[in-house]
Amino acid sequence: MIDHQVRVHPSAGRLPREEQLAWKLAAVATGTQDAPDLDPDAAATAADRIVDNAAVAVASLRRRPVAVARAQARPHPGAPGAAVFGAGGLRVSPEWAAWANGTAVRELDFHDTFLAADYAHPGDSIPPLLAVAQHTGRGGADLLRGIIAAYEVHVALVRGICLHRHRIDHVAHLSAAQACGIGALLRLPTEVVYQAVQQAVHTTTATRQSRKGEISSWKAFAPAFAGKTAIEAVDRAMRGEGSPSPVYEGEDGFLAWLLDGPEAVYTVGLPEPGEARRAILDTYTKEHSAEYQAQAVIDLARRLRERTGPLEKVRGIVLHTSRHTHQVIGSGAGDPQKYDPRASRETLDHSVPYIFAVALEDGGWHHERSYAPERAARPETVELWRKISTVEDPEWTRRYHDPDPERRAFGGRAVVTLADGTVIEDELAVADAHPAGARPFGRDDYAAKFRTLAEGVVTGEAQDRFLAAAHGLPALDGTGLDRTGPDGTGLDGLFPAVDADALAAYDATLPKGLF
Repeated sequence: MIDHQVRVHPSAGRLPREEQLAWKLAAVATGTQDAPDLDPDAAATAADRIVDNAAVAVASLRRRPVAVARAQARPHPGAPGAAVFGAGGLRVSPEWAAWANGTAVRELDFHDTFLAADYAHPGDSIPPLLAVAQHTGRGGADLLRGIIAAYEVHVALVRGICLHRHRIDHVAHLSAAQACGIGALLRLPTEVVYQAVQQAVHTTTATRQSRKGEISSWKAFAPAFAGKTAIEAVDRAMRGEGSPSPVYEGEDGFLAWLLDGPEAVYTVGLPEPGEARRAILDTYTKEHSAEYQAQAVIDLARRLRERTGPLEKVRGIVLHTSRHTHQVIGSGAGDPQKYDPRASRETLDHSVPYIFAVALEDGGWHHERSYAPERAARPETVELWRKISTVEDPEWTRRYHDPDPERRAFGGRAVVTLADGTVIEDELAVADAHPAGARPFGRDDYAAKFRTLAEGVVTGEAQDRFLAAAHGLPALDGTGLDRTGPDGTGLDGLFPAVDADALAAYDATLPKGLF
């Protein structure tokens, strides 16, 4: 790896393009094109994440934000276009497919994550890359190359540059990764990817209010907006147009006015030319449909409930955890909505007091039942919920940022005080499904997660066909054929078959917009 120092430069200094961060990110993407072979472990993980994305997408097809995004995409046909989850054989323009599919993937907050200096859901890059691959007739190997490049760039940015401190939404890093992934997929010149990165970052930088207070459905739409914008940025750059430059280092740019200011210096580590792109292996998915910092908390609650006895005898519970967990999903956020039983699902999945209370009561977590309004409004749940608070523990904050992934921790310590004064304590550093956890997720777990979430939506036979396509991704070409046999469906096989007519009828019941 090479550590690149990133700082503000005055316009009069004319920072050469080759020394700008956007160019270096683009070079990582275009360098991926030159690698003779993709890292096999990285390629296998990319295929698993395609399965993960499809699992959460099909489970969300009847959720209103997903139906709205799908309805918005329908009037934008493309030639040849790209497929939309739940829309049968419909093909739409790739940016609108990215919009609909990205919303479906993100809606349940149930796919992969990477946490370092900032936050990330790197799997949000897959929908726009898949849409572009379909529209341009690329095959599975091209798609894999793009996904691996997008993860490489995204992880590097999240490690090196914190957006959250300045209340900038994390999709600003995502859009740069998406532009790079599309560039690698299409084998574009570094110059084109460089311009696309700058336009994407410039136009997707937004405040973090989308994840604060009364959280709305925009939390699901935001990554899809980034993907739609990244595709449009690449299209514009391919036509020879430039973008705000240098977007990161400019004296009126990203670092100078939105982050740490003119004197700041950031370090972004990127792979050397020819070095294997393996950053995807540092990311991890979710076993539970909730904010990632709550994953270990759910597992801890499942373990603790055997020791607490009747929960009405609990006097109070304090979760000692990291600054991020305390301030983002804990009582340190200062959001009364995190204790409101009438709060939106998006708010509840960012409320660790609620999540811990329900996991203690139920001994598990469900992506729908655990968020149902009647579940949140149970009097005994509300009573327990309001006895739970969080505090920052400097040691957990240090472990959250530990440079060694084997020691990094995203959990905390629970201190339960009963009415008679008995104190019960337990802690868990990482979720059971984390690579360093008790039951790290593997290929069989991704397949099982897909089958569980697809039950009642995708037939067993269609589930089998989808998994075969995803696991055989390198053999899929861009013409709709599987090169290993006559019955393949190409990249279309990455869209599990559902009852599209029923979904279209449901979409028709929604209020109409402009399209």
